[in-house]
Amino acid sequence: MKIDANSLPNDPEQLKRMLLELQHAMAEKDKELAKKDEIIHSLLERYKIARCKQFGKSSEQNPGGGETFNEAEEILDETDKQLLVEVDNKQTTTVKNKPKRKPLPKALPRKVVTIDLPVTEQVCDCCHNKLHKIGEARSEKLEFVPAHIKVIETVRPKYACKTCEKTGTANHIKIAPMPSTPIPKGIATASLLSQLITAKYQYALPLYRQETMFNDYGISLSRQTMSDWLIRCSELLMPLYGVLKTKLLEQAVIHADETPLNVIQEEKTTSYMWVYCCGEDRLINNKAKNIVLFDYQNSRAAKCPITFLDGYSNYLQVDGYISYEKTEAILAGCMAHARRKFIDAKTAQGKNKTGKADVILSLIGKLYGIEAHIKTKSIIEKYEIRQEKSQPIIDKINNWVTDNKEKIPPKTKLGEAITYWHNQAHKLETYLKDGRINIDNNRAERAVKPFVIGRKNWLFSNTSRGANASAILYSFVETAKANGLLVDSYLQTCLNELAKNPESLEYLLPWNIKQG
Repeated sequence: MKIDANSLPNDPEQLKRMLLELQHAMAEKDKELAKKDEIIHSLLERYKIARCKQFGKSSEQNPGGGETFNEAEEILDETDKQLLVEVDNKQTTTVKNKPKRKPLPKALPRKVVTIDLPVTEQVCDCCHNKLHKIGEARSEKLEFVPAHIKVIETVRPKYACKTCEKTGTANHIKIAPMPSTPIPKGIATASLLSQLITAKYQYALPLYRQETMFNDYGISLSRQTMSDWLIRCSELLMPLYGVLKTKLLEQAVIHADETPLNVIQEEKTTSYMWVYCCGEDRLINNKAKNIVLFDYQNSRAAKCPITFLDGYSNYLQVDGYISYEKTEAILAGCMAHARRKFIDAKTAQGKNKTGKADVILSLIGKLYGIEAHIKTKSIIEKYEIRQEKSQPIIDKINNWVTDNKEKIPPKTKLGEAITYWHNQAHKLETYLKDGRINIDNNRAERAVKPFVIGRKNWLFSNTSRGANASAILYSFVETAKANGLLVDSYLQTCLNELAKNPESLEYLLPWNIKQG
């Protein structure tokens, strides 16, 4: 607004009104400028994070690499500085051991090759007397023998009665019954089927590549045929999947997560593969029940976990997705998700800078340090140590979030991290109440990772029937791995036994199987 001093009125009321209008116009302009600054700052933050994710280290331990911009860091108040000092004074240095080559398994077949000196060289270079053996040097190298394929030809002699043939009476031909096979009247054995399953679902090898491999052996085996076989295997394994689900719902703590899946012949563009698991990533003791079950659904609605969990009321550890709140379970939050939000804020605040995000990251790091020390403790000991050491740290984080929530713009990365913690605080504290609960939901995230890797190779499922088959087969592959079993051998055992239609399936549960 331009004002000519010569044209100003002499009336005080008019001057006052003009002054108020001018102040109002300047205030509106200041608001517009502040809004533009906030948008620019938000865009720069997102650019930094996207650039770091694409070109920086994937580890979350040292965020902020490869920065271009250099905004001013957030001002640390005295409380922030004090918290950082308290954490830094209690940090311990971890010394990494130098990696050593593991010896090759003694159970592997060995071929001993002796390389000796020629007889003419077994003399002393000095006195030319004959040398005597004082020892030997041994070394091992690993040789790969390519897999071989063979045909099993089943011969069943037929028997008839000569006397009945002469008298013309009824003549019954007797023949031994065919043994039960996973694919009746098919050429596939359980060993071939288990190989197809492990190749696709454990090693992420799509069927069209397996088709090419079989062609190299001179065997014409189409991907459509193999796909039909895999669906048949999933149907055969379905009763055992049901038993595993029953065992899963009996556990005190279940981890859950979900990931998108593209199914071509489905009404919705994006479907989802849900994962539910318990126990650890790998077998730690023989009494543990490590179960990983995948469940295909064509939506991400709350009805999916509600239907699968079927009234489950114990602890369910998940991320911040709202649909899980509709279940009857007691929700436990994921500290890794909360930490990731502050990692993004750390990345956005600039390289080699110490800001407010570092305060919370230091405190969360201390929580993980406590978990590392109590990993082998009993459930009661974990609970007691968490109450003594972890609870005060959680209280400090809650107080810090409360103090800074109104100070930090909510659309910045730090503001988003603070909002996430504020909304999830009651769930993030649940793990303190029971020693059986983990600090984060990484158990489920690691369980779903093989599916995500496989999806990058085979890209999509054609039908919902195929997606359901994939869910069941992934479940058995990951459950076998978590229980320390050889996946191929376990699947072969299950397919052979289930083809016989046994009355009880308890002996096929992974913790009841003995291998090697």
